[in-house]
Amino acid sequence: MLKIKIAIFVTMLITPFFTLADGISSLKRFYDETHAMQADFYQVVTDKKGQKIQEVYGAMQLKRPNKFRWDYNKPFEQQIISDGAQVWLYDTELAQVTVRALSKALGSSPAALLAGDDSLEKNFKLVNTFRKDNLEWVSTNPKDLDSGFSKISLGFKADILQEMIMIDSFGQQTKIVFSNLIHNPVIDPKTFLFKAPKGVDVVGE
Repeated sequence: MLKIKIAIFVTMLITPFFTLADGISSLKRFYDETHAMQADFYQVVTDKKGQKIQEVYGAMQLKRPNKFRWDYNKPFEQQIISDGAQVWLYDTELAQVTVRALSKALGSSPAALLAGDDSLEKNFKLVNTFRKDNLEWVSTNPKDLDSGFSKISLGFKADILQEMIMIDSFGQQTKIVFSNLIHNPVIDPKTFLFKAPKGVDVVGE
């Protein structure tokens, strides 16, 4: 009986340490140990009332520092590509490419959280951690008020990124769910190069 009571006491004592969400530590480990990443994703945008206004599937790849590629495949095609110096946004339906300098396009954006350099806490304030839906979450506030986002949250499971939730300045929520994630893959450098197709308008800097 004494052994049983001791076992119960020890379990009660250590359980909080195992169940306490630690999203900040997961984010920092992800940031320190992830040099490259590729995954499929599902993205859904909802308005302030929770009504769905956009749904899209695609694939993403990144290589630190500052190189990334997001290919939106369904239901419309769009590409966002950074070679580490410039960012291109190619809308195939509009036949238009928008190009911006990386320094102006990244900053405190969601892409900076995933593909940025070592300026995590320079650009973001890590405000809290919590556990929800079996994920450990960290919520961040971009320090740049002009970033377009008021809050970005990342959900981890066993230090592996599973979801991102972003709230923009209009109160709309963008949720991204990752799948088939590969940690530190070897990615062809040409993946992050972009050449505008013939007949496509290029606007920007």
